[in-house]
Amino acid sequence: MATYAIGDIQGCYEPLQQLLDRINFDPARDRLWFTGDLVNRGPQSLEVLRFVRKLGPAADTVLGNHDLHLLTVAAGHVRAKRTDTVTEILAADDGEELLDWLRHRPLLHESEELPGIVLAHAGIAPPWGLATARTAAREVEAQLRGPDHREFLYHLYGDHPSRWSPTLNGWDRLRYITNAFTRMRYCAPDGRLLMDYKGDPAAAPEGYYPWFELSDRPLTREGVRVIFGHWSTLGLVNTPEILALDTGCLWGGSLTAVQLDDGGEVTAIGCETVLEPAPGR
Repeated sequence: MATYAIGDIQGCYEPLQQLLDRINFDPARDRLWFTGDLVNRGPQSLEVLRFVRKLGPAADTVLGNHDLHLLTVAAGHVRAKRTDTVTEILAADDGEELLDWLRHRPLLHESEELPGIVLAHAGIAPPWGLATARTAAREVEAQLRGPDHREFLYHLYGDHPSRWSPTLNGWDRLRYITNAFTRMRYCAPDGRLLMDYKGDPAAAPEGYYPWFELSDRPLTREGVRVIFGHWSTLGLVNTPEILALDTGCLWGGSLTAVQLDDGGEVTAIGCETVLEPAPGR
């Protein structure tokens, strides 16, 4: 049995199949951890969603910002953008079943077989320890899985509040938690999230740093390694503290898998889908 983490797919079904062939994936034996953003922008979002759902217990995926965007479009709160590739899902005979399955995915994934490793689409907010991250994830997951999920999705969009406080409540609290798990890239030393810059760290606005570079993060003290995607301009980063896995499949890059339980072997498959403009994603 092997467990592999795989970066953002975003509708790139063919590269996913090639990658799974390359690692000799067997759903009866192996396990897959997906970093989220299964859908959107790529050409075969419907096929990806159907495939991952059909894998059942052989696959775990967390929710990404594009997955939440699909749910928000389906709820009628926003219109699909020109560059979105989700309309096939909305029109499919099994579309409602797929959407229901998707909104029951977690924001944070852990496994007893791999202690000390967590999976989240964008990362874990620097002020949080693992216990806080677990509690925060469950708060949003309960909203998404509950009867009032459409109201939650209505209040989802927005960049504020940008700083965490345990006293946050209501939609502000849920929005911060969702943004931290699914949209975060840069933070100030005081923990403020920067949402409107997506580029290379070398050109980051003054006073902002990749969230995982902030000092004195509780997760560092707890010895927790975070696996995430979301950040194609960052690329593959593989350290004892983080594993960043969005290697830009949609932007002329590749789709990458890393084995988590035996030596950390890296496997990548190039992607023929190239969207323009690439900067910022």
